[in-house]
Amino acid sequence: MVLSFSAAAKEEVCRSFPHHHCCALAQCFGILLFCNSFSADGVRIITESREFACILPKLFKKAFDVSFDTFPSMESPGKLVFQIVDEDKIYDIMESFGFSPEDTLSLHINLPVVEEECCRAAFLRGAFLAGGSVTDPVKGYHLELTTTHQSVARETFALMDEVLSFAPKLTDRSGNAVLYLKQSEKISDFLTFLGGSVAAMAIMETRLE
Repeated sequence: MVLSFSAAAKEEVCRSFPHHHCCALAQCFGILLFCNSFSADGVRIITESREFACILPKLFKKAFDVSFDTFPSMESPGKLVFQIVDEDKIYDIMESFGFSPEDTLSLHINLPVVEEECCRAAFLRGAFLAGGSVTDPVKGYHLELTTTHQSVARETFALMDEVLSFAPKLTDRSGNAVLYLKQSEKISDFLTFLGGSVAAMAIMETRLE
């Protein structure tokens, strides 16, 4: 099956697996804050990316030493669903980021988790893998990150502005906060920062053509 441009970009980004525990923690933080559900009731991550699905259990093992309670077969067609519902696991994950399971109504980016530059890249990598997409440059220039947490979107806006020297646009879509880029150079720079240099090069080549 031919991968979409977005799927191929995610596959490439997945190859930048974190070597250090702090980066694994930061990448999981990005995944959790931009995934389908992260609350005291549990974690629910839905993806169509097989490469992301393959590294997800390894990331959670490295960051928290926990395993998913339910996970799909890699042979399953369509969307793949990962879940954690065990209360002790949820508590350990929340505690890793300075949260309490009893108070998760307003999740935010805990700055010490993204203090180092390598951890900032890992965080944004996780955000893109869990809640991001990028349009095939032949059809147009558009990259976005979607989260259900408004405060997380504002803080990610500031983080991107700090580490990349440019900020995305921010909008609301059906109650979700969406950060997006529409300039080819910025999309290319962002993907390069995540480890997606081949996808970034494809965007610039399309622009030149």
